Amino acid sequence: MIDGREDQAAGLRRLFRQTPPAVVAYYATGRYRVQHAILTAHRIARQRHKVLLLDEAVGEEALAEALGLDSGSDLLQMLDGRLSLAELLQPVPGLFGRIPAAAAALALPLLDEARRACLLEALRVLRHHAGIVLIHAGCDSARDPSPFVQAAPQRLLVAEASASGASEAYCVIKQLASAGAGSMHVAVARAHDAADARNFFTSLQTLVRHHVGVPLLWLGEVERDDLAAGLTRTPAPPLACESGAMFLRRLAGVGSSPGRL
Repeated sequence: MIDGREDQAAGLRRLFRQTPPAVVAYYATGRYRVQHAILTAHRIARQRHKVLLLDEAVGEEALAEALGLDSGSDLLQMLDGRLSLAELLQPVPGLFGRIPAAAAALALPLLDEARRACLLEALRVLRHHAGIVLIHAGCDSARDPSPFVQAAPQRLLVAEASASGASEAYCVIKQLASAGAGSMHVAVARAHDAADARNFFTSLQTLVRHHVGVPLLWLGEVERDDLAAGLTRTPAPPLACESGAMFLRRLAGVGSSPGRL
């Protein structure tokens, strides 16, 4: 329940209706998972969307090294006034930028009301300037999704068309389902051709349907299809124009009630 913070969320919802947002939590699987995650962001950006990466992955799954960046300062460090959002944002050619957010995602349930409000305001400002926010999460974290992943209205799995990609994809889906996740978009990377990508998705969809029961939605091939169109067209639920407000509304409720995806 959101209690007294609902008025703030309603104001954000009105703002986001004027500039329709999309907030998507995404995972990438396979031997080249980091490269797939970055390629997906660039593909969406080339489809006329300003993409902000909130990178909560750590270790080898973090995107910084592959993007030619240092590890960067975490979004959490903004709360004590040491850094501004402009100083936190790491420019990435072709994208709006990257902000490390692993510590912020971990700390959110423990923040007092003032610091939580400050963090939500920072996310609101970032959302206002970005077209799509991609929350990049590591596969190992799927068993215990962060508040950011839980709050995201949409989830995307970028699955490499390989044995390891399929195995990891199934594991991520199963773990998210155990945490209460519903449907998930799937984009396939490194397929030989369109038929190979579709066959890979169909096999994964059949396995998940029989053993997990979570609906998978075909999004396309990472290298060839318009991924942004599938993410920003009106799904049901939630409406695309309300997804950013829903993300912030869910974050506002972290700590006041048990979270579900």
